[in-house]
Amino acid sequence: MFSKILVPIDLSEKELSARGVAAAIEIAKTSNAQIRLLAVQPLVPLAFMDYAPPNFDDELRAATEKDLADALAKIDYAKERVSSVMRFGGVYPEVLAEARDWSADLIVVCSHRPTMATYLIGSNAKTIVRHATCSVLVVR
Repeated sequence: MFSKILVPIDLSEKELSARGVAAAIEIAKTSNAQIRLLAVQPLVPLAFMDYAPPNFDDELRAATEKDLADALAKIDYAKERVSSVMRFGGVYPEVLAEARDWSADLIVVCSHRPTMATYLIGSNAKTIVRHATCSVLVVR
């Protein structure tokens, strides 16, 4: 049914991300699909760069790569069918770009229960659902 499943994960929300990964694995098993974990690291505004250490970007990249590798190692699925990628920028634009670049046919995205804040300013999951060119499964 699906051949490439993209799973954006929030490395600071391990429990929530684990539910999304578990859902992706169940779907992938039915058709031997590939799974790709995606971690998006927001860019630090230039105004704050004067206050950051000189190697801040390198340290941030290394920490994110380590956390992503740890998440990848915990996946109970054929290792040759699982990959990961890290992108920098806004969450939903990078998720949509990776889905397009990798030719994903399903995005499995986790979402918190709606709150007043998400009704007022929106959520990444909502925007991904609205603008994705492939199927999207939202896991709560």
